[in-house]
Amino acid sequence: MRNKQLNKAGGRWSPSAAEVRQGAGGKKFCSLGAAATIGEFVMVVSLGNWIRKIAILVCLLLLVSCQSKNQLPNNQAQVKVARVVSGQSLEVLGMAEQPNLISQVRLVGVDAPDLRQRPWGEAAKEQLENLIGGAEELVELEFDLEAKDKIGRTLAYVWKNKVLLNEELVKQGNAMFVGRSPNHKYDQRLERAQQWARLMGQGIWNPEKPMRLTPAEFRRQNL
Repeated sequence: MRNKQLNKAGGRWSPSAAEVRQGAGGKKFCSLGAAATIGEFVMVVSLGNWIRKIAILVCLLLLVSCQSKNQLPNNQAQVKVARVVSGQSLEVLGMAEQPNLISQVRLVGVDAPDLRQRPWGEAAKEQLENLIGGAEELVELEFDLEAKDKIGRTLAYVWKNKVLLNEELVKQGNAMFVGRSPNHKYDQRLERAQQWARLMGQGIWNPEKPMRLTPAEFRRQNL
């Protein structure tokens, strides 16, 4: 019986007579192992590995894409508003693991009039309610370097429909811009909003009925 002949120049196995078998009905066929070259076999295996790798990569990309649509960055959170407390603070649901736990949120960079400072305190609260759209509405909280104040309230920039509510309160003259370290991310926006409100005589800057005491001064005098 003849052995396989290796063509050293081409690297191919040449089928011997023994490898060409007589099939039923007198038909001859060549076995796969005899017909295929080593290079062709390696190419098929490599191609299969690449197809599997590409399929895994596509699945991973789809998974990441779905997560990015449903999840917010680590410095943001979507919450449901329980109620507006004042022109600068909210009670929200969804901050902790318990979805029904109420958390206090203090708007960063603004100081709204005290509710006892009439009519400005009530006006600030009413505007914030209007911007949010009422209870049970969803808002996005964005956090800066310091996430809590001294009494445990969450410090946040509040967004609704891509509108920064902190900025809108200042722009309409219903709150003052007060920068507090280390949270300075939107200080320039808030400062420009206050300049515009003063120029236009909005809210607390109305020259015909200005607010005489800042919110901080009023609270110190009315502890």
